[in-house]
Amino acid sequence: MNIFQALLVSHRTQRELYARLLASKPATEERQHVFEELKSELAAHETAEERCFYIPLMQHDESVDLSRHAIAEHHVMDEMIEHLEQVDPHAAEWQECCQKLCDKIEHHLDEEEQKFFPQAGEVLNDDQKLQLAKDYEAEFTTLRIKQEA
Repeated sequence: MNIFQALLVSHRTQRELYARLLASKPATEERQHVFEELKSELAAHETAEERCFYIPLMQHDESVDLSRHAIAEHHVMDEMIEHLEQVDPHAAEWQECCQKLCDKIEHHLDEEEQKFFPQAGEVLNDDQKLQLAKDYEAEFTTLRIKQEA
């Protein structure tokens, strides 16, 4: 598995989780559980992706700007999650904020897959793609274990 395939595994999970979140009934245990799952998935994915994909790509002039942009979008999503945690889950604002978060996640995933992956694919050689996947998977797994502890 190369780095792009490894990242796509989490991208699929994120899409499944936000679809379930949007389909869930307001202020239910199920909604809270799915929100917590999505929050954990995003946190582990973002951190592992930054450490094992974006930071190494910043060493290449061709991918510095996209790496910075992607990291900035991670920060925006983190702020959106923090805001959502402060909103009353019974309020209409919660659903509106949730929709905006899910739209931002989809925008970010699409942008990575359509713009960033092709550019990174030109910068990285096959060995690097394989090694980054191993690094990412190890980091992601470690972060998820820490979250569960």
